[in-house]
Amino acid sequence: MEQFLIFLQKNPFHMLLFGLALASGGMLIWPLIMRPLRRAHEVGTFEAVQLINRRDALVLDVRDTGEFAAGHIANARHIPEAQLAERMKELEKYKSRPIIVSCRAGTRAPAVSSELRKHGFAEVFALRGGITAWQQASMPLVKG
Repeated sequence: MEQFLIFLQKNPFHMLLFGLALASGGMLIWPLIMRPLRRAHEVGTFEAVQLINRRDALVLDVRDTGEFAAGHIANARHIPEAQLAERMKELEKYKSRPIIVSCRAGTRAPAVSSELRKHGFAEVFALRGGITAWQQASMPLVKG
């Protein structure tokens, strides 16, 4: 160990390379560390279908109106993300049901589901991969 430290001190370039190796290793490991924390509040398409069919889960679509009209999950409730705070009252009657939040690619849904949890909704899940993953799984969409 002592020889390694001497090696690093001989040339500043060695320190730079060692620092880059540590940083890149940390970036590779970070998703593995965070995955268990994120997955607790996410569901894939299969789990979403089970929640919808077995527990009468509400699907909340937070995409823009144009995206929603182009195709959405059957019986999905549409509240654009920008309007969520002002339309929160509409969701109060669904507090006892699981809620699946969907967006286009699964990037906006985790933030919305976190916001719903802060307002007292117990079972809120983000659809992993969003409507894009839903389509890739060959699941049906309703247009209009």
